[in-house]
Amino acid sequence: MAKPSVCADLILQMDWRGLGGDRVRLNRALYLALRQAVDSGALLPGSRLPASRDLARELDVSRNTVNHAYEQLQVEGYVRSQVGRGTQVVDTLPAAMLLSGGRAPARRAAAAAPAPGGGLSVQAQALLKTAQASEQQWGAFMPGVPDVTQFPRAAYARIHNRLLRHAGPQLLTYGTRGGVEALKQALAEHLRVARSVNCAADQVLITEGVHQAIDLVVRSLADPGDCVWMEEPGYWGIANVLRMQHGLSLHSVPVDEEGMHLPDGLPVPRLIFVTPSHQYPLGAVMSMARRRALIAYARRVGAWIVEDDYDSEFRFSGSPVPSMQGMEEDAPVIYIGTFSKTLYPGLRMGYMVLPPTLAEPLRRIHSELYREGHQLPQQVIAELIVEGHYAAHIRKMRLLYGKRRRMLMALIERYLGADHLPWVDSGAGLHFVMQLPGQDDDVVLAEDLRQAGIFVKPLSRYYAGPHRRRGLLLGYACVSEEEIGAAFFRMLAVLGARHGRR
Repeated sequence: MAKPSVCADLILQMDWRGLGGDRVRLNRALYLALRQAVDSGALLPGSRLPASRDLARELDVSRNTVNHAYEQLQVEGYVRSQVGRGTQVVDTLPAAMLLSGGRAPARRAAAAAPAPGGGLSVQAQALLKTAQASEQQWGAFMPGVPDVTQFPRAAYARIHNRLLRHAGPQLLTYGTRGGVEALKQALAEHLRVARSVNCAADQVLITEGVHQAIDLVVRSLADPGDCVWMEEPGYWGIANVLRMQHGLSLHSVPVDEEGMHLPDGLPVPRLIFVTPSHQYPLGAVMSMARRRALIAYARRVGAWIVEDDYDSEFRFSGSPVPSMQGMEEDAPVIYIGTFSKTLYPGLRMGYMVLPPTLAEPLRRIHSELYREGHQLPQQVIAELIVEGHYAAHIRKMRLLYGKRRRMLMALIERYLGADHLPWVDSGAGLHFVMQLPGQDDDVVLAEDLRQAGIFVKPLSRYYAGPHRRRGLLLGYACVSEEEIGAAFFRMLAVLGARHGRR
């Protein structure tokens, strides 16, 4: 709906007083200006025009001038006037109806034919061919999404409202220090205890999620022609960020039940991307022997290991798995984490723990590239951590997710069989991979399930090479215990229907 000031600005930009010639009266000129705005689509169907008194004041004309223009538009069928709703642009214009024989054509002329590829860069075209971000981000069994309904809203709102009432300029302007100091200090202490991360507050850098952290690392540490290793299968988000960096040589390193192993014959990497505590998407935990070997190799060749610790807070059995970063003093490891899995994805807040030699340069580069903000939410999260709400929320969700995971696995084993259970079961995370022991095409099956309101991801899409396992990534975090059974049986019906057709 157009606000009075917006509509008046539109008319003023048209030099409306000269429309139709110098001798045209003002009411006619205003009518022509408004009609032109409607015909061009600048004023959309349903747009509410300003009250005549308001528009007259802003255009510095009499109210009668505006009333005459409105009356002429209404006579010709361009606007309608209703008591209590004011004057609005009609849904279908009279001129459009005459030109189309009763059907309203498009409001704007078709754009000129785009250049091949839409004028996009080679990297952008390659990314679009492999894009996997789903429009649906909630529901059974969407992987990687936490139960946002359990977010500690009351504690967050109480802290936020108190801080907002007394917020000084330092919380409401741009940031320049890689994050609010209180959050960096609170995170350093939390990570030392919870993840065995060896760090001080000045090594912590707050980012807008994992993708920005990866983008910063690649832009800051890799040059065109450099080699980058990543896991096979691996997280598509990392792959897409890497594809947008011109000239990198990407190499996929297969993982097994012990995670990534050192390959033979690949070029020496500048960066090595791993998810050692809960491999994405398979779920393997990298063995201590392979972790030590990878760290030793990175030291020897001068590479940086980028450890994505995206959801390792949620381990439901066995001992906690410490971070790779904290295994050795001065390890060549950049540690990345996120609040998207522990709190809620829309927060768009992640963090990095940088080696001391990289902390200050990457902080400055981050500030220059991304123009920091969100100071107030960062302060709120800092207080959530200090007051114990964050750790308590993680403990609560760990129990909840563990229960949901066991329910879903029990249903799969009972109705589909043990051969559908995960190939690698680390007892952690927000999803697992259901195997497809038959010849099912997991991409086609995922689409069939989507049509039935079940949202899963096909495992084969996470591979870069031709040798691909088939399976379905099933997220259990964002579906309640009451809904798991009904959703599973909808999935079972789709599987049964496909098998029945063969």
